[in-house]
Amino acid sequence: MLVPFLDLRLTDVIDILVVTTLVYTVIAWIRRTHAAQAATGILMMGIFYVAARVLGLQLTAWIFQGFFAIFVVMIVVIFQEELRQMFEQVATWRFRRPKGQVTPTIPTDVLIQCLSDFARDRIGALVVIPGRQSVQRHVQGGIELNGRLSLPLLKSIFDPHSAGHDGAVIVEDGRLTRFAAHLPLSKDFRQLAGVGTRHSAALGLAELTDALCLVVSEERGRVSIAQDATLQQLQNPQELGQVLERFFARRNPTRQSRRAAWRQVLLANWAEKVVSLVLVAGLWYLFVPGSRPTQITYDVPVKVANLPEDYVLEDVSPSSVKATFSAPARAFYLFDPNRLELSVDATLVKLGRRTFEISDENLRHPSALALEDLTPSRIKISVRKASDGGNGETPANGS
Repeated sequence: MLVPFLDLRLTDVIDILVVTTLVYTVIAWIRRTHAAQAATGILMMGIFYVAARVLGLQLTAWIFQGFFAIFVVMIVVIFQEELRQMFEQVATWRFRRPKGQVTPTIPTDVLIQCLSDFARDRIGALVVIPGRQSVQRHVQGGIELNGRLSLPLLKSIFDPHSAGHDGAVIVEDGRLTRFAAHLPLSKDFRQLAGVGTRHSAALGLAELTDALCLVVSEERGRVSIAQDATLQQLQNPQELGQVLERFFARRNPTRQSRRAAWRQVLLANWAEKVVSLVLVAGLWYLFVPGSRPTQITYDVPVKVANLPEDYVLEDVSPSSVKATFSAPARAFYLFDPNRLELSVDATLVKLGRRTFEISDENLRHPSALALEDLTPSRIKISVRKASDGGNGETPANGS
């Protein structure tokens, strides 16, 4: 019996780890976005299709087969925004910072002071700090400013009598690049219960990008943050400082923070990682080594059938033959060689036949195995008449 994991190569290990990473990324992405229900529905249809094939429901399987023919197009249509977001995130991956690149600085003390004053005076505000992904595609309207971030500038923009106080400001590299901008609204009503439009806009952008959105509520006088599709209310200005510090550390990681991030990646959500590894290993077991062309030779015993009743079989030469089969390796995984049987029809013994040509027709074997060679190709039998007490072979009339 073949055991594929005993023949595991370095390239196979790399292959399994890469695909496991991709599968885990898809699982985490589905959990993070609103695609979970749609993905579950597609998975259920796939299970129904497999069940229909196993149970022999031809019409049902044919209908599902037509459905999966347009499966790729449906995936693109259903998950259009999520796929675009995923590709944008992949495009921002960096393994090393280019030489000479300077980490951009933002006066966090200005933001903390300004938002604390807004919360105390119950003045609504919405500040967006982009991460590695661009927010331009999701931001509509607004007025270009490109001014240095400062306390007077922020307070003048969010003054209740200002024309642009209801919009969002975009802060990049220490400069306020745009104000009075409009953001996409979230539809996550569970998180938006009891909050206003600013919070919905902040969460909407945080669902589509890795930006950090800071919100001040007019009604409650509290500061909230929206990040990674999550809306969270802060308790004090010191907590806002910690949030900003973590955000900039993640956006512009140092060598030490990268190591800590890799440790977190390896240890977090270990159950999902194990499930992904087991799933990919199973798929590899079925499709990779199982699809490799393989040839195996078995010793198959020779059985004489249909010997006339008045004859006794004395010897078969040879008593077994070597049968060489070719097939994808998966066909041999659970195959039992004892199921092989080569049968010689001895009906013509009465006419003197003692030597028989053998071929694929004489050998019973699974249809998944293709017979490549039989050695030898002839079988000779020795018989005597039952009434003959001697040990000599009955004279032959021919071969």
